[in-house]
Amino acid sequence: MDKFRMIFQFLQSNQESFMNGICGIMALASAQMYSAFDFNCPCLPGYNAAYSAGILLAPPLVLFLLGLVMNNNVSMLAEEWKRPPGRRAKDPAVLRYMFCSMAQRALIAPVVWVAVTLLDGKCFLCAFCTAVPVTVLGNGSLAPGLPPPELARLLARVPCPEIYDGDWLLAREVAVRYLRCISQALGWSFVLLTTLLAFIVRSVRPCFTQAAFLKSKYWSHYIDIERKLFDETCTEHAKAFAKVCIQQFFEAMNHDLELGHAHGALATSPASSAAPATANSAEEEKEKLRGITDQGTMNKLLTSWHKCKPPLRLGQEELLMGNGWAAGGPRPPRKEVATYFSKV
Repeated sequence: MDKFRMIFQFLQSNQESFMNGICGIMALASAQMYSAFDFNCPCLPGYNAAYSAGILLAPPLVLFLLGLVMNNNVSMLAEEWKRPPGRRAKDPAVLRYMFCSMAQRALIAPVVWVAVTLLDGKCFLCAFCTAVPVTVLGNGSLAPGLPPPELARLLARVPCPEIYDGDWLLAREVAVRYLRCISQALGWSFVLLTTLLAFIVRSVRPCFTQAAFLKSKYWSHYIDIERKLFDETCTEHAKAFAKVCIQQFFEAMNHDLELGHAHGALATSPASSAAPATANSAEEEKEKLRGITDQGTMNKLLTSWHKCKPPLRLGQEELLMGNGWAAGGPRPPRKEVATYFSKV
């Protein structure tokens, strides 16, 4: 259990590296899925384009949604978007920054799928086999004599070598090489464009909007850390609440059972020595409750946190003037606090 706890804490503290690793795994999985996928073109004029469009677009959409679902910040973004304004206004720039950060990672696997599909050429061959210029690549003198439906039916069978019977009009190998060449050109162009776009978004954009970028990044990290701290505080409170409830239950049962005097006399000596420690432990647990000692009050607190979060303005009893304290007295002792890192 300690090893699993250490691994979990490491993943929490290195969330950006963890999410990048997940995105890389999904990208490799998408390429492996395509290589294992059995591509069967229907070789019919009315179905080739629809089948190819489904193969090219449906899996990337599924991979994109999976990338969003596997991101821990999706629920945080939805909560921040749908929460009532209360005493804290919602900043659309922060929401856009959070969504763009998640979308950039979630788009890696779909981009890999589209690139691999275009570079392979089977999907493009199935979709555009009926658009091959027969007059240029084949026997142009025979093409005008065929009715358009018959020509489309004949060209739609180009992806299927076992049923293609139009070598007298157009050699199948010529059509396959022609369409795969175009598909690979489109694939490499797509890779180049996505790489340039990623470079612009990650490197160039912050240089022109540095102030807005820093503000959005800071407050998105603040929302992430605030949520983690609130969850940890609620977990600590729930643990203390449960412990006090169980202790009170056992004390009540012990009182109701009314143990005999002989047994009570035997248990007196160890109980007396353990009494101060038990009392101190109970006092510490009650301090962790922070005055919230019943279910109704806790429900009101959670509802209030959702509807009316505290404003982002900290009250200070003593203001700083220059490098010293306004009160002129010694500085208050520093308190150690835990540090949380957020990589949204």
